[in-house]
Amino acid sequence: MKGGILEVLLVNAKDIRHTNRLGSPAYYVTVECGNHERRTKVSSGKHEHACWNEKFSFELPTSDWNNITHIKFRIMETKLLNNESVGATVIHLGGIVSEGYERGLIEVLPAPYNVVLEEDNTYKGEIKIGFKFFTKEEIALTEARESIADGKLQRQPICSKILNLWRIVWLKLSCFIDHKNSSSGQKKQ
Repeated sequence: MKGGILEVLLVNAKDIRHTNRLGSPAYYVTVECGNHERRTKVSSGKHEHACWNEKFSFELPTSDWNNITHIKFRIMETKLLNNESVGATVIHLGGIVSEGYERGLIEVLPAPYNVVLEEDNTYKGEIKIGFKFFTKEEIALTEARESIADGKLQRQPICSKILNLWRIVWLKLSCFIDHKNSSSGQKKQ
């Protein structure tokens, strides 16, 4: 089993450019990782804030690790006639992938990254993103651990054990009483 999975958590953006002069802004993000592209839902923004809280997974075979050097996030503002780019963020993945491969799992908690305006390469706002990279071997180990943990969690609660013990005691007691009644009935004859 070779390769790994990159999970991307796209949280929110703030202080981004608002180009639509009519109405409140609505944003979505396209995420490009290698040959794969994903798109978030449209999030309405108030006062240049947008919230998505969406997670995307990208499967990265080992053969692609040298070719996939970065991941690109392009924030788009929806308009009536066409959509317009608000800005982009490019994050290099070399450290995340190599460290994740060595450890089997690495998680980068959500942190703010600068949004770059495409027309003049200046910064305007930030986007909050988190990453998790794990190898396929780690996935197999995690699944094995979860199945072991599930087996332990499926034990009967103590109340049901006590009830089962009472049932056994009651059955034995009733059998003993029945046996005693039948043996005393045989002595009377």
